[in-house]
Amino acid sequence: MNTNDLNTALYEKMAAEQDKYRDWLKSQPPAEVLNHAYEYTVREDIVMAMEELELTDAQAQALLDSPTPLADVYRYFEKLETGYMDVIRDSIENRADDACKAQAELRKAAIYPHSAAYAREHGELEQYRASNHANFQCKEAIEAAVREHFDGMYLSHDAAKSVIETYGIDRVALVLANTVQLQDWDGRYSRRNKEWAKTIPNYNSNTVRCGYVLNSHPAVLDGFIDLVREEQQRSHTQGEKVQPPRTSVREKLKQEPPARNPVAPKKREPER
Repeated sequence: MNTNDLNTALYEKMAAEQDKYRDWLKSQPPAEVLNHAYEYTVREDIVMAMEELELTDAQAQALLDSPTPLADVYRYFEKLETGYMDVIRDSIENRADDACKAQAELRKAAIYPHSAAYAREHGELEQYRASNHANFQCKEAIEAAVREHFDGMYLSHDAAKSVIETYGIDRVALVLANTVQLQDWDGRYSRRNKEWAKTIPNYNSNTVRCGYVLNSHPAVLDGFIDLVREEQQRSHTQGEKVQPPRTSVREKLKQEPPARNPVAPKKREPER
């Protein structure tokens, strides 16, 4: 056999060896499969590398002479001191740096105070989209904070803290207020929070399509809004602690939402 034939034969032998190993692995209980997950992945990479690798005749033949060339290569790889963990650590640090930069960009993004139509007319679509993107990220952060800080009965008092620190009080208020404005029919939002929401400008009447309407439970979200309003008042009074009266989240959850846009039943016409 020439060099190409030897390399092809070695690849096919390794691939068949991996197929046999995979069939054996699939017959094992889940815990055993997990124990061999790393080995399986490395063996897959070895077979993939062999598909493109060109060994000399002597190298290819030496591996072909083994009944299990794939297992032999894996065992050799297993003994090597690689920089794998260094790569993992670098990946963690680099991703953390990227996340910090992304958060800084979100904090710097200004709230765009006009509609999409206005932005298009005035050549400001880039600013409009950047603001919308930040609004969407803020919306997801609020939902995550609600999930994390609500235990089924109580919403912890620091639930809004990290979101406000990342996105700023104005953007958090905007996303919350726009959601309440679009769900003004829902009685699970308190009257005072509905009135508050009307004081926050809705720069885009098509907020639903923009994707930053909150999906959290309205009763719990109402409590979250209370926390944000407290922070607003605290910042406006330069540290003076002002706490508007708040309804228990548990009591709000018991409230049934009113029917949305009720429609009177149509009169049935007599049959002809």
